[in-house]
Amino acid sequence: MSDYSAFEAVQSAGFTLPGVTAETKYDGSPVLKWNGKFLAGMAIHPSAEPGSLVIRAEMEDRQCLLEEAPETYYLTDHYRPHPVVLVRLASISADALRDLLAVSWRMTKSNKAGR
Repeated sequence: MSDYSAFEAVQSAGFTLPGVTAETKYDGSPVLKWNGKFLAGMAIHPSAEPGSLVIRAEMEDRQCLLEEAPETYYLTDHYRPHPVVLVRLASISADALRDLLAVSWRMTKSNKAGR
């Protein structure tokens, strides 16, 4: 499965949230945004594993995810300074993906998102 077909599940889950749009970044990779702000997208940095999603996450929440499910959630040095977590899409359930996107959406709406 390509990264772009994997992103279709992310997009479907994201579209259940009010105001979420799908866009394409300058490099051609798909992203979800709310009000022009990044929610989630395919991780394109070479340090990320193929088929990984990068999604906004509070630093405290991210640490819990990393500890509770290291087979699904991870970080690389490139992403570590940012309020995001990497997700192996092949390892996450549809329900967990929807929940994670909802958390990212709330974080972005509350203006805690910095980029």
